[in-house]
Amino acid sequence: MKSRWSGAIGHGAQASYDELAAEELARVMGTDSEPFLLDVREPDEVAAWPMPGALNIPLGDLGARLAELPSDRPVVVLCASGNRSRVASKALAGAGFDVANLSGGMAAWGGVYDEAELGVGATTVVQLRRRAKGCLSYLVGSGDEAFVVDPSMDVERYLEAAAARGWRVSRVIDTHLHADHLSGVRELAAATGATIHLNPADSFGFPFEPLSHGDRLPLPGDASVSIATIHTPGHTEGSTLLSVDGATSEQAVLTGDTVFVDGVGRPDLAERAEEFARSLHKSLHEHVVSLPDDTTVLPAHYGLGVPVRPGEPVAATAGDLRATLEPLSLDEEAFVEWATSRVTPRPPNYVAIIQANMGRWGESPHALRHLEAGPNRCSA
Repeated sequence: MKSRWSGAIGHGAQASYDELAAEELARVMGTDSEPFLLDVREPDEVAAWPMPGALNIPLGDLGARLAELPSDRPVVVLCASGNRSRVASKALAGAGFDVANLSGGMAAWGGVYDEAELGVGATTVVQLRRRAKGCLSYLVGSGDEAFVVDPSMDVERYLEAAAARGWRVSRVIDTHLHADHLSGVRELAAATGATIHLNPADSFGFPFEPLSHGDRLPLPGDASVSIATIHTPGHTEGSTLLSVDGATSEQAVLTGDTVFVDGVGRPDLAERAEEFARSLHKSLHEHVVSLPDDTTVLPAHYGLGVPVRPGEPVAATAGDLRATLEPLSLDEEAFVEWATSRVTPRPPNYVAIIQANMGRWGESPHALRHLEAGPNRCSA
């Protein structure tokens, strides 16, 4: 349904009710037209999968808490599937609020992607953001060719983004063995004929070209443009950074789950927390802390508190990360204590997702899509 909210959302109290598509909400989140978000799910549902920035008032409590809602700003109401929120939205419109129901609720929000783009010398990097999970994947293109890094199972997103820029997908890369979402490397390679590149220090049960520390994968269009691989064990044994070196001094590093703009990767997922924490500390100090200040860091995830703005990549400079991320300032023993003291429950369905991404699950990964619902849980 085409909504009046597909453009800028106006302010001012004017009682009305509308249905709002999840894609339309994504276009105004992080802008001056961002609406007030009201989540009418129960608290345990919100804890399992929160919507960043939303006020939680369960549907049964809404009538007694209307004073907590703004009268001068549009309100978007959400729930799991859009049914409870529709009831709430109509009631709020009747009470004089300018309100919209998020059609399909969190289930629909879970399928929303958007893009942001940046240039690195002669190379274009497109960041695809899977908004509900905080997952980031990338197309790195030059000339008529592109690499895809950390793709999800929604392979059509990458095919569409590449086609829009006249790129052929030639290589597909995962920066590590993913634990909280299903990888689309095999599906995307099958759809495009691209070569799969993975670090064999993580275990996979299907054919791929191995990535080794120091490898360079050239891109056409400029002989000086390439992607360099940097082995950074710690989050997983095969974690790998990908350094995009342009024809100028510009540099961007795709850091996977080794470091984020708001934290570092978890070292505890393999039940060897202290060992992996020591590896992660070494990796961070040898290959992240040492980056030039103006290097753009592009991670594979972002947390609930990270702002996401239309057209603006989720990124930070290496200099900013050194100044703001406490873990990067710790010596090895302090880092190990910090990391191992922050162990939290593993992502739901962790074992099944890992097995599927290793290629060792009998069912098609498409049959397992329901297992990956929820936010990113790979940050320490």
